[in-house]
Amino acid sequence: MGCCQSLLLSQSQPEKSPTQHLQQQQQQHPPPSVGPEPITGVAPPFTEFSFSDLKAATNNFSSEFIVSESGEKAPNVVYKGRLQNRSWIAVKKFTKIAWPDPKQFAEEASSVGNLRHRRLANLIGYCCEGDERLLVAEYMPNDTLAKHLFHCKRHWMLFISNFFMGLCLFLTGENQTIEWAMRLRVALYIAEALDYCSSGGHPLYHDLNAYRVLFDEDGDPRLSCFGLMKNSRDGKSYSTNLAYTPPEYLKNGRVTPESNIYSFGTVILDLLSGKHIPPSHALDMIREKNINLLTDSHLEGKFSTEEATVVVNLVSKCLQYEPRDRPNTKDLIATLAPLHSKTDSTLLKNVSSTVMVPSYLMLGIPKHDEAPSTPQRPLSPMGEACSRMDLTAIHQILVATHYKDDEGTNELSFQEWTQQMRDMLEARKRGDFAFRDKDFKTAIDCYSQFINVGTMVSPTVFARRSLCYLLCDQPDPALRDAMQAQCVFPDWPTAFYMQSVALAKLDMHKDAADMLNEATTLEEKKQRGTRGS
Repeated sequence: MGCCQSLLLSQSQPEKSPTQHLQQQQQQHPPPSVGPEPITGVAPPFTEFSFSDLKAATNNFSSEFIVSESGEKAPNVVYKGRLQNRSWIAVKKFTKIAWPDPKQFAEEASSVGNLRHRRLANLIGYCCEGDERLLVAEYMPNDTLAKHLFHCKRHWMLFISNFFMGLCLFLTGENQTIEWAMRLRVALYIAEALDYCSSGGHPLYHDLNAYRVLFDEDGDPRLSCFGLMKNSRDGKSYSTNLAYTPPEYLKNGRVTPESNIYSFGTVILDLLSGKHIPPSHALDMIREKNINLLTDSHLEGKFSTEEATVVVNLVSKCLQYEPRDRPNTKDLIATLAPLHSKTDSTLLKNVSSTVMVPSYLMLGIPKHDEAPSTPQRPLSPMGEACSRMDLTAIHQILVATHYKDDEGTNELSFQEWTQQMRDMLEARKRGDFAFRDKDFKTAIDCYSQFINVGTMVSPTVFARRSLCYLLCDQPDPALRDAMQAQCVFPDWPTAFYMQSVALAKLDMHKDAADMLNEATTLEEKKQRGTRGS
């Protein structure tokens, strides 16, 4: 029981290429007949949310739920949240003075909310109570293009070794870059999103950049709907560095449909180079035909020079100084679609051409498996807090529980009450005070002193230190401590609950859901035993 077995099983298979993965899936599940891809997905209808619902979904707009790239420093902070129906959402919270007229805000939000497309992270609602102004969109769990391009993610590998009465988890990884075919897909899908918005009466997109491109649960790129509304009624349309801003906006402060094309050119430039190169510098390099210097070195030459030349020429057209000299959205699609189809055909040369390589394979992320995020039965307060990843509530529960679950895990003789023992218990006591007072770094230090002595073994200390690590944004040691708690007390629900939260923080959502179900089963079994006695 526990996460060790499932993690090892999932990691023990040799790594396959995207094509090998697809061949295996085709053998197991033949591809469906080919038909037109639906324009709309399963986004819920646009609705008005109450402020209390959004407050509950985001744990009172907790800083732990912030997903804005700039954190609390962002001009309008974006939170992730979870509704009572268990679905995840993204909530953009504006400052109170951003949209003083509630009617205007509601009308603008409703207009954007009418848009529905598979290439958009769709707007599903808003809130306009009192001074509060919030937008609610579909939540995209796989980060932004900027994060994937500029902050290489890691492939995690798991190793298990004997350590201190149980098992210990070690994680290592190597940098993973976005392959060429995926970059072309991102460019095409965002062009399709812009074209749809333009034809749907929303030709203006504010501050298009790599942070506005999000990846959904299947790894498909989507354009954030938040850019279809300005950050304030009379606010600026661009918050990025002036070097990346369309020239016409610098001249007169106005955004036009052609401004979108210029900004799209900067995004393609990011995809091409893997760096944030100022457009003027890039144009100089293009004029000097330094295409090799423009392409991302992390690609290691694994791309078609012919395709790269087409992309470079498109960048040059998009970044033209005069708006009238830039292509329109349909021109973008006409240029990029053949490149995308050609690249997919190359990847699929040994696979049936009726399917497309899934984005999650090219992006190097785990496949999204539909799994119940919570058990299909009532949850205890601890289970409910863990399912929401509400670290504050978990902290309150662990403080209230104290050490009652440690009873029977240690039997000490009178001779063992040495000075070393007293010092160790004093360290735990200092850790408890720091834990209660939310001084989590001090708590980690004190609990580590207690654990390192090794005379007493306390599952509660491991669970508490696990939570401290989570609150310090260190999910790897948090998972190790939760596993150690399980080793000490194999049927302790809290150990499984803490593993669930740590796994979710590591984006291992299938394992996290399994662990949450296991914890709930153990807790029910424990409660039945208590009632029976």
